[in-house]
Amino acid sequence: MDEHHALAEDLRRIVGSRVLDALDILFDPDELSGSGQRLRELLEVKSRIWADVLLGEDDRSAAFLAIRLVSVLYPGDSPFDPPAAWWGTPLGGAVARRAGHPAATTVSVSVAAAMLGITRQGVHDLARRRKLDRDPDGAITTSSIQARLSRSRGDQPVADTRRR
Repeated sequence: MDEHHALAEDLRRIVGSRVLDALDILFDPDELSGSGQRLRELLEVKSRIWADVLLGEDDRSAAFLAIRLVSVLYPGDSPFDPPAAWWGTPLGGAVARRAGHPAATTVSVSVAAAMLGITRQGVHDLARRRKLDRDPDGAITTSSIQARLSRSRGDQPVADTRRR
C-alpha cells in the first residue's frame, strides 16, 4: 500500500470512529435519515483530499491541517501527548513531518525516537553528530526532528508554522 493510500485510509478510519460513530451513537437512526451514509461517503472523499494536502508541497497548508486534525481528533484539557506508537501510524508520521509536535517545541529522547522511527540510541547519536538539536535541558527540538523527517523524504526544510 502506498503512503497516500495508507494515510487516506488511516484518516478515514480515525475520523469515522471518533466522529461519525459517535454521531451514530448519539442520534437515533431515523433522526439521521440517510445523513449518516452521506457523511461516510463524504469522509471517503475528504480523507483522500486531506492525504493530498498532508503529503503535498504546500508546507503551511499541510501544517495547519495537521494541527486542525489533531485538535479535533484528540481533544482534551491537557497538552497533546500521544503514546509513542501513535507516531508510527500514517497520521502520526504525517503530523511529525508537517507540524512537528503540535503541542511541544521540545520532546524527550524517547518521543523523538518514536517520531523518527528509530531507537533512543539513534537519537543520541544524531544529537551527538549535531543532526538533531537539543535545548539547554537536553530535550530534542521538534523543529530539528521535523527538518530531519523532511530531508529524509527529499522535501525542503519546513518552516515553523505553529502558534506560540
